Amino acid sequence: MTDERLRGGRRSLAVSFFVQGVTFALLVTRIPAIQDQYGISDGLLPVFLAAVPILAGVASVVTEKVVARSGPAALLRWAQPVVLLALVGVGAGSQLWHAAVALGLFGLAVGALDASMNMLGVSLQRAYGRSIMLGFHASYSLGGIAGASLAWVGAHWHLSLFASYLPVVALLLPVAFVGSRWYVNGEPAPQGTGDSQVRGGVAFKLLMPLCLVMTFAYIGDSTVSNWSAKYLQDVLHSSEEMATVPYNAYMVTTLLGRSVGDFGVRRFGAAAVVRAGAVLAAVGFAVVAVAQGAWVGMAGFTVLGLGLSVVVPQTFAAAGRLFPEHSDAAVARLNVFNYVGFLIGSPLVGALGDAWSYRGAMLVPMVLVLVTVVYATSFGARPARYGGGHEQPRTVDVG
Repeated sequence: MTDERLRGGRRSLAVSFFVQGVTFALLVTRIPAIQDQYGISDGLLPVFLAAVPILAGVASVVTEKVVARSGPAALLRWAQPVVLLALVGVGAGSQLWHAAVALGLFGLAVGALDASMNMLGVSLQRAYGRSIMLGFHASYSLGGIAGASLAWVGAHWHLSLFASYLPVVALLLPVAFVGSRWYVNGEPAPQGTGDSQVRGGVAFKLLMPLCLVMTFAYIGDSTVSNWSAKYLQDVLHSSEEMATVPYNAYMVTTLLGRSVGDFGVRRFGAAAVVRAGAVLAAVGFAVVAVAQGAWVGMAGFTVLGLGLSVVVPQTFAAAGRLFPEHSDAAVARLNVFNYVGFLIGSPLVGALGDAWSYRGAMLVPMVLVLVTVVYATSFGARPARYGGGHEQPRTVDVG
């Protein structure tokens, strides 16, 4: 295949990340509205929030087996439309079991989607021979900004969830189908390459530091996505309309951080970039915890986005470098800890908020993201070389 086909695959995957950013933002920024539509109590809400990452984690484990036979491109081609249709289902229901079914389907599909997207991203980065992973996640952030903005419009005009979701899905569904025609898998790593080779597959002991980093990062991310709206409304006494803004601001700064992050990784190395991001994220949580007004709280969530923006993409990239011959398996297993972080983070913050205070609850993810500094050596001490350091795209196979 030509270099142009590889670049086309990179663009189409960026579109897929963008679509998922829109979809996820439309779901999480309207959690108070979902709670009201279905009459979900504050006590029951954490159960619903926990069910989605549990099912997504199950799907991510299954994904490792599926892609071994069909490849990540084929799985992504079908997972993304299912996620979009599940979002419409969340907006269309009226009874509690409707919400359970729609959110369950969303969780299963999003697990397969997240794993397959990042598998493709890691393989394309290897084919390019330089850091491009943050660019894909920047597209996700851009989609999150668009989705959060659309959620603000829905809240401002008091639109039903179905009226908010249906036009967006009707637009994005054909975009996802058409874009999937150009998905490609980067070429497999040569035998014996990489930072660490383990005969027969992925050694969990070597992957564990990255799993912990992924967990801590998503505890922080889930705190923003699942609780920022309620935090502004219930703790900082903002309007429902303003409560949709923190996630948008968070996504703006993740976009900024990811847009320049690949350059930072090439210049300073992944470990230095991850350390700086972890410290900055901790500062953001501290600001949120002590904020006395909505605008200061939003400033804290904004700083948070800049700090956390680099951690997750570089964790996936590090897993690909560690096990280049088994990168799909490594990414699938690592992706499970994405949902472990969500599973722990959402109920933990909710339980601490109810038993103690939501301000105090913000200190827990602050401490955890700081622990990431200890594990930053797992990302490499110097600017990383991908696929032997080649700077030009190499030949690929269509996925």
